[in-house]
Amino acid sequence: MTSVLADWAHVLPPERNAIAPPEARGLARDEVRMMVSADRLTHTRFRELPQHLMPGDLVVVNNSATVAAAVDGTIDGRPVTLHFSTWLDARAEPDAQVNDTANNTAADTFGGCTGRWVVEVRTVDRTPVPEGELDAGTEIRLPEGAVATLREPWLPGARRLWIAELAGDPQRLLGRHGYPITYSYVPQRWSSSYYTTVFGRIPGSAEMPSAARPFTQRLVLDLVSSGVAIAPITLHTGVSSPEAGEPPSPERFAVSAATARRVNDAKAAGGRIIAVGTTVTRALETTADHTGQVHPAHGWTELVLGPDHPARTVEGIITGWHAPGASHLDLLVAVAGEPAVQEAYATALDAAYLWHEFGDSALLFGAGGARS
Repeated sequence: MTSVLADWAHVLPPERNAIAPPEARGLARDEVRMMVSADRLTHTRFRELPQHLMPGDLVVVNNSATVAAAVDGTIDGRPVTLHFSTWLDARAEPDAQVNDTANNTAADTFGGCTGRWVVEVRTVDRTPVPEGELDAGTEIRLPEGAVATLREPWLPGARRLWIAELAGDPQRLLGRHGYPITYSYVPQRWSSSYYTTVFGRIPGSAEMPSAARPFTQRLVLDLVSSGVAIAPITLHTGVSSPEAGEPPSPERFAVSAATARRVNDAKAAGGRIIAVGTTVTRALETTADHTGQVHPAHGWTELVLGPDHPARTVEGIITGWHAPGASHLDLLVAVAGEPAVQEAYATALDAAYLWHEFGDSALLFGAGGARS
Protein backbone atom coordinates (compact mmCIF):
# COMPACT_ATOMS: atom_id res chain seq x y z
CA MET A 1 0.00 0.00 0.00
CA THR A 2 1.31 3.43 -0.96
CA SER A 3 1.32 5.72 2.07
CA VAL A 4 1.20 9.49 2.23
CA LEU A 5 3.71 9.11 5.06
CA ALA A 6 6.32 7.78 2.65
CA ASP A 7 6.54 11.18 0.95
CA TRP A 8 5.63 13.62 3.70
CA ALA A 9 5.56 13.83 7.45
CA HIS A 10 5.34 17.02 9.44
CA VAL A 11 7.77 17.88 12.20
CA LEU A 12 5.95 18.76 15.41
CA PRO A 13 7.65 21.32 17.66
CA PRO A 14 7.20 20.55 21.37
CA GLU A 15 5.28 23.79 21.95
CA ARG A 16 2.51 22.50 19.65
CA ASN A 17 1.63 19.74 22.14
CA ALA A 18 -1.50 20.46 24.18
CA ILE A 19 -0.15 19.60 27.61
CA ALA A 20 -3.43 20.15 29.50
CA PRO A 21 -7.18 20.23 28.81
CA PRO A 22 -8.55 23.50 27.40
CA GLU A 23 -10.52 23.91 30.64
CA ALA A 24 -7.18 24.40 32.40
CA ARG A 25 -6.43 27.18 29.91
CA GLY A 26 -9.68 28.98 30.73
CA LEU A 27 -11.59 27.71 27.70
CA ALA A 28 -14.84 25.78 27.40
CA ARG A 29 -14.53 22.54 25.46
CA ASP A 30 -16.21 24.04 22.40
CA GLU A 31 -13.99 27.12 22.42
CA VAL A 32 -10.93 25.33 21.01
CA ARG A 33 -9.78 26.49 17.60
CA MET A 34 -11.06 24.76 14.48
CA MET A 35 -9.75 24.88 10.94
CA VAL A 36 -12.26 24.19 8.16
CA SER A 37 -10.80 22.86 4.91
CA ALA A 38 -13.35 23.11 2.11
CA ASP A 39 -12.92 25.19 -1.05
CA ARG A 40 -10.67 27.37 1.12
CA LEU A 41 -9.21 27.30 4.62
CA THR A 42 -11.14 29.03 7.39
CA HIS A 43 -10.03 29.58 10.99
CA THR A 44 -12.80 29.59 13.57
CA ARG A 45 -13.87 28.14 16.93
CA PHE A 46 -15.44 24.72 17.37
CA ARG A 47 -18.71 26.17 18.66
CA GLU A 48 -19.21 27.68 15.18
CA LEU A 49 -19.47 24.19 13.65
CA PRO A 50 -23.18 24.59 12.72
CA GLN A 51 -22.26 27.47 10.40
CA HIS A 52 -20.10 25.12 8.32
CA LEU A 53 -22.68 22.35 7.92
CA MET A 54 -25.99 22.34 6.05
CA PRO A 55 -29.53 21.19 6.82
CA GLY A 56 -29.73 17.54 5.81
CA ASP A 57 -26.14 16.74 6.75
CA LEU A 58 -25.68 13.78 9.09
CA VAL A 59 -23.02 13.87 11.81
CA VAL A 60 -22.07 10.34 12.90
CA VAL A 61 -20.57 10.00 16.38
CA ASN A 62 -18.92 7.25 18.43
CA ASN A 63 -20.85 6.35 21.60
CA SER A 64 -18.01 4.29 23.08
CA ALA A 65 -17.02 5.58 26.52
CA THR A 66 -13.44 5.71 27.78
CA VAL A 67 -12.32 3.25 30.44
CA ALA A 68 -9.59 3.94 33.03
CA ALA A 69 -7.33 1.43 31.30
CA ALA A 70 -3.88 2.14 32.78
CA VAL A 71 -2.76 0.22 35.88
CA ASP A 72 0.57 0.38 37.71
CA GLY A 73 2.49 -2.85 38.16
CA THR A 74 5.96 -4.33 38.38
CA ILE A 75 8.22 -6.65 36.40
CA ASP A 76 10.74 -8.33 38.70
CA GLY A 77 10.23 -5.51 41.16
CA ARG A 78 10.74 -2.74 38.58
CA PRO A 79 7.75 -0.36 38.29
CA VAL A 80 5.89 -0.29 34.97
CA THR A 81 2.48 0.77 33.71
CA LEU A 82 0.22 -1.70 31.92
CA HIS A 83 -2.21 -0.39 29.32
CA PHE A 84 -5.26 -2.61 28.77
CA SER A 85 -5.97 -2.06 25.08
CA THR A 86 -8.50 -4.66 23.91
CA TRP A 87 -10.17 -7.64 25.53
CA LEU A 88 -10.20 -10.92 23.61
CA ASP A 89 -12.86 -13.59 23.54
CA ALA A 90 -12.51 -17.21 22.48
CA ARG A 91 -11.84 -16.07 18.91
CA ALA A 92 -9.01 -13.83 20.04
CA GLU A 93 -7.38 -13.18 16.68
CA PRO A 94 -10.14 -11.83 14.42
CA ASP A 95 -10.15 -13.93 11.27
CA ALA A 96 -12.60 -11.81 9.31
CA GLN A 97 -12.75 -8.12 8.57
CA VAL A 98 -16.36 -7.91 9.69
CA ASN A 99 -18.86 -10.22 11.30
CA ASP A 100 -21.70 -9.33 8.95
CA THR A 101 -24.80 -9.57 11.12
CA ALA A 102 -27.51 -7.11 12.05
CA ASN A 103 -26.78 -7.24 15.78
CA ASN A 104 -26.97 -3.68 17.07
CA THR A 105 -24.51 -3.95 19.95
CA ALA A 106 -20.77 -4.37 20.28
CA ALA A 107 -19.54 -7.68 21.58
CA ASP A 108 -18.67 -7.88 25.27
CA THR A 109 -18.39 -5.56 28.25
CA PHE A 110 -14.85 -4.18 28.59
CA GLY A 111 -14.37 -4.88 32.29
CA GLY A 112 -16.13 -8.23 32.40
CA CYS A 113 -13.74 -10.35 30.38
CA THR A 114 -11.11 -12.45 32.12
CA GLY A 115 -8.51 -14.37 30.19
CA ARG A 116 -6.69 -12.85 27.22
CA TRP A 117 -6.16 -9.15 26.59
CA VAL A 118 -4.11 -7.03 24.24
CA VAL A 119 -1.79 -4.95 26.42
CA GLU A 120 1.05 -2.46 26.16
CA VAL A 121 3.80 -2.19 28.77
CA ARG A 122 5.20 1.28 29.47
CA THR A 123 7.88 2.64 31.76
CA VAL A 124 7.09 5.07 34.59
CA ASP A 125 8.24 7.79 32.15
CA ARG A 126 5.34 6.74 29.87
CA THR A 127 7.59 5.45 27.10
CA PRO A 128 7.32 1.91 25.69
CA VAL A 129 9.42 -0.69 27.47
CA PRO A 130 12.21 -1.59 25.00
CA GLU A 131 11.12 -4.61 23.01
CA GLY A 132 14.23 -6.58 23.94
CA GLU A 133 13.14 -6.49 27.58
CA LEU A 134 9.82 -8.25 26.96
CA ASP A 135 9.40 -11.89 26.03
CA ALA A 136 6.74 -14.57 26.06
CA GLY A 137 6.33 -15.58 29.69
CA THR A 138 7.14 -12.17 31.17
CA GLU A 139 4.90 -11.58 34.20
CA ILE A 140 3.54 -8.18 35.22
CA ARG A 141 2.45 -8.10 38.87
CA LEU A 142 -0.62 -5.94 39.42
CA PRO A 143 -2.74 -4.78 42.40
CA GLU A 144 -5.37 -7.09 43.93
CA GLY A 145 -2.98 -10.01 43.38
CA ALA A 146 -3.60 -9.96 39.62
CA VAL A 147 -0.91 -11.10 37.19
CA ALA A 148 -0.67 -10.48 33.43
CA THR A 149 1.57 -12.97 31.61
CA LEU A 150 2.75 -12.04 28.11
CA ARG A 151 2.11 -14.80 25.57
CA GLU A 152 2.85 -13.52 22.06
CA PRO A 153 2.97 -10.26 20.07
CA TRP A 154 -0.42 -9.02 18.88
CA LEU A 155 0.54 -7.61 15.45
CA PRO A 156 2.78 -9.38 12.93
CA GLY A 157 6.27 -7.93 12.86
CA ALA A 158 5.79 -5.75 15.96
CA ARG A 159 6.46 -6.27 19.67
CA ARG A 160 4.91 -3.17 21.23
CA LEU A 161 1.49 -4.77 21.83
CA TRP A 162 1.21 -8.22 23.37
CA ILE A 163 -1.48 -10.79 23.98
CA ALA A 164 -1.45 -11.39 27.72
CA GLU A 165 -3.19 -13.91 29.94
CA LEU A 166 -4.78 -12.13 32.91
CA ALA A 167 -5.20 -13.91 36.25
CA GLY A 168 -7.53 -11.72 38.29
CA ASP A 169 -10.77 -9.77 38.11
CA PRO A 170 -10.38 -7.02 35.45
CA GLN A 171 -13.52 -5.16 36.46
CA ARG A 172 -12.33 -4.89 40.06
CA LEU A 173 -8.77 -4.13 38.98
CA LEU A 174 -9.66 -1.30 36.61
CA GLY A 175 -12.44 0.03 38.81
CA ARG A 176 -10.20 0.38 41.87
CA HIS A 177 -6.76 1.00 40.40
CA GLY A 178 -7.22 2.13 36.81
CA TYR A 179 -6.60 5.64 35.55
CA PRO A 180 -6.75 7.18 32.05
CA ILE A 181 -3.99 6.34 29.60
CA THR A 182 -1.74 9.35 29.11
CA TYR A 183 1.53 9.96 27.30
CA SER A 184 4.66 11.96 28.03
CA TYR A 185 3.45 15.16 26.37
CA VAL A 186 0.84 15.51 29.16
CA PRO A 187 2.99 15.89 32.30
CA GLN A 188 0.14 16.14 34.82
CA ARG A 189 -2.32 13.32 35.56
CA TRP A 190 -5.93 14.41 34.94
CA SER A 191 -9.04 12.70 36.28
CA SER A 192 -11.29 10.50 34.16
CA SER A 193 -13.82 13.31 33.74
CA TYR A 194 -11.41 15.04 31.35
CA TYR A 195 -11.37 11.95 29.12
CA THR A 196 -15.11 11.76 28.50
CA THR A 197 -17.17 12.85 25.51
CA VAL A 198 -20.77 13.99 25.51
CA PHE A 199 -21.65 10.96 23.36
CA GLY A 200 -19.96 8.24 25.45
CA ARG A 201 -22.49 5.65 26.62
CA ILE A 202 -20.96 2.17 26.22
CA PRO A 203 -17.70 1.59 28.17
CA GLY A 204 -14.98 0.01 26.08
CA SER A 205 -12.42 2.46 24.69
CA ALA A 206 -8.88 2.28 26.06
CA GLU A 207 -8.33 5.83 24.82
CA MET A 208 -10.85 8.62 24.41
CA PRO A 209 -12.41 8.98 20.93
CA SER A 210 -11.02 12.49 21.19
CA ALA A 211 -12.41 14.05 18.01
CA ALA A 212 -15.71 14.37 19.91
CA ARG A 213 -14.22 16.01 22.99
CA PRO A 214 -15.08 19.60 21.91
CA PHE A 215 -18.78 18.81 21.59
CA THR A 216 -21.03 20.15 24.35
CA GLN A 217 -24.73 19.65 24.99
CA ARG A 218 -25.34 23.22 23.86
CA LEU A 219 -23.53 22.61 20.57
CA VAL A 220 -25.49 19.40 19.96
CA LEU A 221 -28.73 21.35 20.40
CA ASP A 222 -27.46 24.05 18.04
CA LEU A 223 -26.72 21.42 15.38
CA VAL A 224 -30.09 19.74 15.68
CA SER A 225 -31.97 23.05 15.64
CA SER A 226 -30.11 24.01 12.45
CA GLY A 227 -31.32 20.88 10.66
CA VAL A 228 -28.21 18.73 11.09
CA ALA A 229 -28.97 15.20 12.29
CA ILE A 230 -26.81 13.02 14.58
CA ALA A 231 -26.49 9.22 14.60
CA PRO A 232 -24.23 6.87 16.63
CA ILE A 233 -21.93 3.98 15.91
CA THR A 234 -19.81 2.08 18.44
CA LEU A 235 -16.10 1.48 17.99
CA HIS A 236 -13.99 0.60 21.02
CA THR A 237 -10.56 2.12 20.52
CA GLY A 238 -7.35 0.38 21.45
CA VAL A 239 -4.14 2.20 22.31
CA SER A 240 -2.83 4.59 19.68
CA SER A 241 -0.47 3.36 17.00
CA PRO A 242 3.11 4.57 17.52
CA GLU A 243 4.87 7.09 15.35
CA ALA A 244 6.61 4.55 13.14
CA GLY A 245 3.90 3.73 10.60
CA GLU A 246 2.48 0.71 12.41
CA PRO A 247 -0.96 -0.09 10.99
CA PRO A 248 -4.03 0.30 13.22
CA SER A 249 -4.99 -2.70 15.31
CA PRO A 250 -8.18 -4.69 14.82
CA GLU A 251 -10.98 -3.11 16.86
CA ARG A 252 -14.50 -4.05 17.95
CA PHE A 253 -17.32 -2.07 16.36
CA ALA A 254 -21.06 -2.03 15.73
CA VAL A 255 -23.14 -0.16 13.16
CA SER A 256 -26.84 -0.52 13.94
CA ALA A 257 -29.59 -0.98 11.40
CA ALA A 258 -31.04 2.39 12.44
CA THR A 259 -27.76 4.22 11.83
CA ALA A 260 -27.15 2.45 8.52
CA ARG A 261 -30.62 3.48 7.39
CA ARG A 262 -30.08 7.10 8.43
CA VAL A 263 -26.75 7.27 6.60
CA ASN A 264 -28.21 5.88 3.40
CA ASP A 265 -31.31 8.09 3.60
CA ALA A 266 -29.22 11.20 4.19
CA LYS A 267 -26.99 10.45 1.20
CA ALA A 268 -30.01 9.73 -1.00
CA ALA A 269 -31.48 13.11 -0.04
CA GLY A 270 -28.27 14.97 -0.89
CA GLY A 271 -26.92 15.36 2.64
CA ARG A 272 -23.30 14.89 3.55
CA ILE A 273 -22.00 12.24 5.94
CA ILE A 274 -19.68 13.87 8.47
CA ALA A 275 -17.69 11.45 10.64
CA VAL A 276 -16.58 12.58 14.08
CA GLY A 277 -13.11 11.09 14.12
CA THR A 278 -11.16 8.29 12.57
CA THR A 279 -13.05 5.73 14.65
CA VAL A 280 -16.39 6.61 13.07
CA THR A 281 -14.84 6.69 9.62
CA ARG A 282 -13.35 3.23 10.08
CA ALA A 283 -16.62 1.75 11.32
CA LEU A 284 -18.76 3.21 8.53
CA GLU A 285 -16.32 2.38 5.76
CA THR A 286 -15.97 -1.19 7.04
CA THR A 287 -19.65 -1.79 6.35
CA ALA A 288 -19.91 0.26 3.13
CA ASP A 289 -20.27 -1.54 -0.19
CA HIS A 290 -18.73 -0.35 -3.46
CA THR A 291 -21.59 2.12 -3.99
CA GLY A 292 -21.15 3.72 -0.58
CA GLN A 293 -24.25 2.14 0.91
CA VAL A 294 -23.80 1.28 4.59
CA HIS A 295 -25.04 -2.02 6.02
CA PRO A 296 -25.67 -2.98 9.66
CA ALA A 297 -22.88 -5.11 11.10
CA HIS A 298 -20.88 -5.78 14.23
CA GLY A 299 -17.72 -7.62 15.14
CA TRP A 300 -14.06 -6.81 14.43
CA THR A 301 -12.72 -4.46 11.80
CA GLU A 302 -9.22 -4.68 10.35
CA LEU A 303 -9.88 -2.09 7.64
CA VAL A 304 -6.97 0.19 6.78
CA LEU A 305 -7.99 3.26 4.81
CA GLY A 306 -5.53 5.33 2.84
CA PRO A 307 -4.63 6.68 -0.61
CA ASP A 308 -5.21 3.24 -2.17
CA HIS A 309 -8.49 2.71 -0.30
CA PRO A 310 -10.41 6.01 -0.29
CA ALA A 311 -13.59 6.58 1.67
CA ARG A 312 -16.82 5.63 -0.11
CA THR A 313 -19.38 6.99 2.35
CA VAL A 314 -17.76 9.66 4.52
CA GLU A 315 -17.51 13.07 2.84
CA GLY A 316 -16.17 15.09 5.73
CA ILE A 317 -14.32 14.36 8.96
CA ILE A 318 -14.04 16.21 12.27
CA THR A 319 -10.64 15.40 13.71
CA GLY A 320 -7.93 16.44 16.08
CA TRP A 321 -4.33 16.94 14.95
CA HIS A 322 -2.27 13.75 14.76
CA ALA A 323 1.41 13.20 15.44
CA PRO A 324 3.95 12.71 12.63
CA GLY A 325 3.91 9.14 11.35
CA ALA A 326 0.53 8.24 12.88
CA SER A 327 -1.56 5.88 10.77
CA HIS A 328 -4.50 8.25 11.27
CA LEU A 329 -2.96 10.57 8.66
CA ASP A 330 -3.55 8.00 5.93
CA LEU A 331 -7.19 7.78 6.98
CA LEU A 332 -7.53 11.57 6.71
CA VAL A 333 -6.11 11.33 3.19
CA ALA A 334 -8.70 8.66 2.38
CA VAL A 335 -11.43 11.20 3.14
CA ALA A 336 -10.01 14.59 2.16
CA GLY A 337 -7.19 13.80 -0.25
CA GLU A 338 -3.45 14.21 0.17
CA PRO A 339 -3.13 17.86 -0.99
CA ALA A 340 -5.84 19.03 1.41
CA VAL A 341 -4.31 17.16 4.37
CA GLN A 342 -0.82 18.49 3.67
CA GLU A 343 -2.09 22.06 3.28
CA ALA A 344 -4.13 21.84 6.48
CA TYR A 345 -1.23 20.48 8.52
CA ALA A 346 1.28 22.99 7.16
CA THR A 347 -1.13 25.82 7.92
CA ALA A 348 -1.88 24.47 11.40
CA LEU A 349 1.83 24.44 12.21
CA ASP A 350 2.27 28.00 11.00
CA ALA A 351 -0.85 29.18 12.86
CA ALA A 352 0.15 27.55 16.17
CA TYR A 353 -2.71 25.07 16.46
CA LEU A 354 -2.39 22.61 19.34
CA TRP A 355 -2.07 18.84 18.85
CA HIS A 356 -3.39 15.66 20.49
CA GLU A 357 -6.46 14.86 22.59
CA PHE A 358 -6.54 18.18 24.48
CA GLY A 359 -5.71 20.27 21.42
CA ASP A 360 -7.52 22.02 18.61
CA SER A 361 -9.75 20.61 15.90
CA ALA A 362 -10.33 20.49 12.15
CA LEU A 363 -13.21 19.87 9.77
CA LEU A 364 -11.84 18.41 6.55
CA PHE A 365 -14.01 17.88 3.47
CA GLY A 366 -13.33 15.66 0.51
CA ALA A 367 -13.72 17.04 -2.99
CA GLY A 368 -17.35 15.95 -3.15
CA GLY A 369 -18.23 17.24 0.30
CA ALA A 370 -16.93 20.80 0.08
CA ARG A 371 -20.14 22.44 -1.03
CA SER A 372 -22.23 25.17 0.53
